Order: sequence, then C-alpha cells, then structure tokens
Amino acid sequence: MMTRKQMKKQGRISLKKHYVIFVAACLIAAFLAAEFRSSLNFSTAQTYEQTYEQIETDTSDPDDSGSYLIRTSMRSIGWEDVLRTIVEDNTEAGREMSEQIRKNAIEHAETGNPAFGRTRGVFSGIVNQVSSGSIIVTAVAAMASVTGSENIGVMVMIILGAIFMFLFWFFVQNTFSVVIRRVFLEGMEYKRVTPQRFVFLLRIRKWMKASWIMFVKYVFYSLWCLTIVGIAVKRYSYYMVPFIAAENPDMTAREAITLSRKMMAGHKWECFVFELSFAGWELLSMATMGLFGILYTNPYKMASFTRYYAGLRALAKEKNIPGSELLYDTYLYESADPRLIEQTYADVLSVVEDMPEDEPELSGWRGWLAKNFGVLLFRRQEEREYEQRQAEMVKIYDLIDDAQGEAYPVRLYPVPEERRRKLVQSLNYMRHYSVWSLIVIFLGLSFFGWLWEVGMHLVSYGNFVNRGALHGPWLPIYGTGAVLILTVLCRFRRNPALEFVATIVVCGFLEYMTSLIMEIATGGMKWWDYSGYFLNLHGRICAEGLLVFGIGGLAIAYVIAPIVDDIVSKISEKKLRIICIVLLAVFIADAGYSQIHPNAGRGVTDIEARKELQEKEGTTVV
Repeated sequence: MMTRKQMKKQGRISLKKHYVIFVAACLIAAFLAAEFRSSLNFSTAQTYEQTYEQIETDTSDPDDSGSYLIRTSMRSIGWEDVLRTIVEDNTEAGREMSEQIRKNAIEHAETGNPAFGRTRGVFSGIVNQVSSGSIIVTAVAAMASVTGSENIGVMVMIILGAIFMFLFWFFVQNTFSVVIRRVFLEGMEYKRVTPQRFVFLLRIRKWMKASWIMFVKYVFYSLWCLTIVGIAVKRYSYYMVPFIAAENPDMTAREAITLSRKMMAGHKWECFVFELSFAGWELLSMATMGLFGILYTNPYKMASFTRYYAGLRALAKEKNIPGSELLYDTYLYESADPRLIEQTYADVLSVVEDMPEDEPELSGWRGWLAKNFGVLLFRRQEEREYEQRQAEMVKIYDLIDDAQGEAYPVRLYPVPEERRRKLVQSLNYMRHYSVWSLIVIFLGLSFFGWLWEVGMHLVSYGNFVNRGALHGPWLPIYGTGAVLILTVLCRFRRNPALEFVATIVVCGFLEYMTSLIMEIATGGMKWWDYSGYFLNLHGRICAEGLLVFGIGGLAIAYVIAPIVDDIVSKISEKKLRIICIVLLAVFIADAGYSQIHPNAGRGVTDIEARKELQEKEGTTVV
C-alpha cells in the first residue's frame, strides 16, 4: 500500500487531469449540503445592521381587541415567522404579515439595486412568494378548506414539509456522496470522466439501493453516537461505505457496512492521521471563507482518499477478506484488454475505422463558412456524404472515448446499464445548414415569436395587438437569435452545457443591443422594458428572459432546426429558392418601411401605461 505522500501525489495527478469535473462535483455536493457545506461560507458572508423591525397587523382573534405586534431583532422576517403567526393567531394575520414583508422587500429593491427588481415577472413572483411566506399562507388556507380546520391544515403542512425534507435528504443529500466518489474513482485510471457519470446510478437503476445503503449506515452511526467511543470509532469503521457503494451499489446495506468495518480494521488511526495531514489546507480554506476549499482543498482531499480506498481494497483482495469478492469492478483500477474492448465496441470502432484519415474539406471561402459557422451554400453529393458520416459519428459520440480506452468502458460494467437512448438516432444535430434552410428557420422563428407575443398579449389583455417594430407578422429578434445559435455557436453543439451558457450570452447581448439601438434610433421609444423583473439589466434584459432563451436555444439546436432542415431538404431546390426569395423580399420591404414609420402605439410602445394597468389588475406585462 502506498504511503501518505504517494497517495497525495497520485491525488494531485488525478486532480490535474480532471480539475473541472472534480471541482464541479465537490461544489454540487456543497450546494446540496451533502458534503463540504462549510466551503460555501464565502457566499453567505455579509454584514447585518442591528436594527429592530416592527410590524403591526390587525387580528380577527376575538380574544384580542388590540393589534398583533411582532418584534424581531438583528435578523430579517421570513416565512418561519409567518407560519408561527398563523399557528399563534390565524391565517388572516399571517397573510397580512406576508403582504407587509412583500411590500418592504419591493421598496428595498426599488431604493437599492434596480437589477433585483421584485415587481414584475415570473421570477419576481416566485421570489416574493417564497421570501414573504405567502406560499405558506396559501397552502395552509387550501389545507384548511379541505380539512375544515385551520389547526389541522397547519399540522398537515408541517407533516408534508417534513416528508419532503426527508425525501430530499434520503434520495439526494444522502446519496450524492456515492455519486461523487464514483466520479473520482473513474478519474484514477482514465483520461476523461464525462458529466453523464453523475447519473450512473440512474442508468443502472440502482439509485434506490445506494440510498438505502447510505441510510442504514447513517442510522447505525447515529445509534453509535449515543456512546462516547462510538462517535470516533464508528466514523472510521464506516468510512469506506460510500466508496464501496460507488463501486458496487448492488450490494445489501449490511454487506457494504460489514465490508467497510473489515477493511478499516487496523487502519482507523491511520485514516485519522491521513485526515489530519490536510489540516494546513483546511486552515487555508477557512482563511478564505471556504473559497480555496472549493477550488482546491476539497477535490484534492477527495482524490487522495480515493487512492486510499483503492489501496485498502487491494489489501482486502490480497487477504481474501469475506465480502471483498463483491468488489468486482476491475476496470476502475486497470484498463481492459484491447481485444475485449474491440469485441465489445465493435460497432463503434467500425464507424471510426470507416472514417478517412484525411477528411475531405471544402476549399476557399465556402470551406471557411462550413468549418467555422456550419453553413453550406450548396448541397453537393460529396457534402451529403460528409454529413452522413458525421451523423454516424454523432450517434456514437458518447462511446468513442470508451472504445479508445480514454474513459471508463460502461459496457463492461458488471451491472448492465439501461440503454435509455438508442444507438440509431433520427436527428443529426451536428449538421451543416444551407442558406435556404437558414432563411426558412429565420422567417419561421420570427413568425413564431410574433405569434407568441401576440398570443401572450391577447391572453393578458383580451385584445389583439400587432407586437414588434415591424408591420408584418414577424419579430426578427427571434429569427436572428436562432440563426446565431446555429452558426456562431456551431462549435459548442457537442456540449449541451456549453451550448446553453453560450446561448444565454449571445441572445442576451443581441436583445440588449437591439433594445439600445432601437431606443437611440427612435429618440427613446421602447418596445419592451424589463424594469421590475428580478435580475434585470437597465430594463433591457432579465434573468427570466435569458433562461427562456437558453432553453429555447437548446430546443432549436437539437430538435427544431434539424427537423426543419429535414423538411426543407425534401423540397425541390428551385421551388425553395422562389419561396425564400419572395418571403425575404417582403420582409426587407417591411423592414425598410418600418425604419421610416415604425409600428408603435397602444399595446406596442406605451410601456408606462401598461405598467400602470398591470399594477391595477395585478397582471404581468412584458
């Protein structure tokens, strides 16, 4: 077995290879409060003013002819106080307190940072309901109407809340320690660990079993904590349970716990000293309020202890410790035989082998457009063949690293993974788009955007309004965003997470600049204003809209655009040209006319009037 120094060195090597995903795994664990929760101290460090808040609300309690007075010191009032008010007084008092909290929050947002608007939008509504406790009041009132008793309604809410918290702990917080260790285990031997490994328990349908193993371990340890010796001794006796479950979640809880006890026999003090050797790193993390812990200490410590587990596992195998035969995931610790890989991944390797070493590329500026923006001016036979080969690569893209020995070979895992996605897929999202397809997508999404905003206004106000600065049925900002996603962001398509973030950035920049330029060109006239929305920037963009853009961008890149392109490719190119040229000419004419006489007026640019109407009727206006 390696020394502490050697294990730390190997841990640093693993961390260097997989820094991003290791840090992400530890950060997610901290957010979920599964592990490393103290590392988030930097995000909550803030200064509180020592003020006293006083809220008076009338009460309908017949035993109280005065007013219900609540005083809180050196803290903010929240939903806990609302629930306490409901229990001690009645629902109406809680509702009034909730409304007062909401009003105070809105006033604070308006006088403070306008980016944290609290008056308009879905996000603002959610934030207000949660922070003010109105969601608790509504739920209690609903329960009371069903049960016929307010006290029973409160009790039901408390019970449901407790059940929800337990389920979240049982299935998420309690189990994520197994997930994170699986990620680190695969990082020991292989060059790549994909984000899909975070859901490996779901793919093998063993999430419930892993949750149960960790739950039983928690119960056993909690009982041992009733004794003075058990607190320390059993902590290290059960230390390897999450590692064992990460390797083989198909074990019973008793098997995993018993095996951990036997593996740790004679190694508890050694494990304690190994933990103590990270004291300097922990102090550095504390000195930076947890920031250094997130960026280095936590993943470094986890990677080192993963090596420690591997060493104890090897010893257990060597000594034939009962239960060690259940640790049979050999390929976590050594690469599979190339012949076995070749046999298991024959379909994947055949596609790779069929690809020519020197992929033929288009020459000149047409090749530059195809390579950097995924655009094809013409669909010639050689381009169709290239796209077909690329489609085959996309179908098996997730398995190429496995087949080449760079990632853990999931097909060789002792517990077979459920193949939720078929190898043969109908859509090739890594395709190139012709100019005609892009024109159809631009006009189609512009028309859809117009339908969406007109429909939203119709539902909100009951009247038809031609939304947008143009007079025709299109909002070009939607179509422009779609085309930018397919062209400028074509290189990000292989990574949905990067595609999502890049879409938010590009579409946010597009919307902000469009708003700014239109206001400058028209002397300050506005077609939308997000002031009052939670997390808005100068009223031109807001978090709510950007989130919709991000989700919509994924739908466009991976589903909508490929489907449209398939349909377009079936139309005669001559007919397609005529249709596109005619529609594009109409659009350009409308844009030219609207530059001189923009579409404005009631329901389009009367932002202030619509805000006042919203405040009166309690509706949301964009």
